[in-house]
Amino acid sequence: MMKTIDLHVHTNHSDGLHSPAEIVRMAVEQGLAAIAIADHDTVNGLDEAIAVGAELGIEVIPAVELSAELGRYRDMHILGYHFDYRDAGLGQMLAEFRLNRDNRGRAIVEKINRRLLDGRKDPISYDEVIGLAGGAVGRPHIGRALLEHGYARDMEDAFRRYLIPCDVPKRYIPAADAISEIRRTGGVSVLAHPLTINTDRRELKKIISELADLGLDGVEVFNNMCFQDDMIFFESLCGELGLLMTGGSDFHGFENDVEIGTGRGGLAVAYRLAEAIKTLAGSRKAASQDKLP
Repeated sequence: MMKTIDLHVHTNHSDGLHSPAEIVRMAVEQGLAAIAIADHDTVNGLDEAIAVGAELGIEVIPAVELSAELGRYRDMHILGYHFDYRDAGLGQMLAEFRLNRDNRGRAIVEKINRRLLDGRKDPISYDEVIGLAGGAVGRPHIGRALLEHGYARDMEDAFRRYLIPCDVPKRYIPAADAISEIRRTGGVSVLAHPLTINTDRRELKKIISELADLGLDGVEVFNNMCFQDDMIFFESLCGELGLLMTGGSDFHGFENDVEIGTGRGGLAVAYRLAEAIKTLAGSRKAASQDKLP
């Protein structure tokens, strides 16, 4: 039987609902051979996940998802794998992103509270939202506070009625900087769910080619945004550009139809894709060691 993996999962250290330990246990229950914790702009959940993974016998791959921009395209997500997540420079950069995320969360809550007060409803407190988040605040944590107050039927309703109309822009890192920082810390960079950037394949080919010129290592070919023909297109493009292929569910815990490892039911990512990432990261670390005096 094929060993399967999930290389794109979130915890409550960014915008997921479950703790790293819970996520690892869920992956074990799904029979996965490996999982990558890829929280947005933070690595704070990795130590916990790796420790629980070692205890339960599942490989936990250190990962991160950076919010990047390239030209007119914003909120482009670059995944990093097998990097040195304890690197001081990286830690400083991520701390700045976390501060920005916290400021954004506070601003969103302020906008939502103005809307609630206009509707003669009691406001929610930011401290309450922080209590629902294990680490950095994400919009789903604000959504949970809205649900607990009875202001929305479900998470989708919370987003539609409050979180989307009261959104506040994110901070983005230039894609070239995201890719180079992942490379500098010994990691492998991968473009996440490319169809969220553009659905036009000719434009996507240009974007991915430009990213490859900047040093991008791979593309998340297998993901919930793609139909079979999309995956075939991205697989062919990876072959043409010499890029690695990865895949993951982008599981957060609040989606009714997304499960770890299987996504919306049709996802099955082979372990050999994780091995290819590990091999590339290992070769880079070996080359870096060779350069040392």
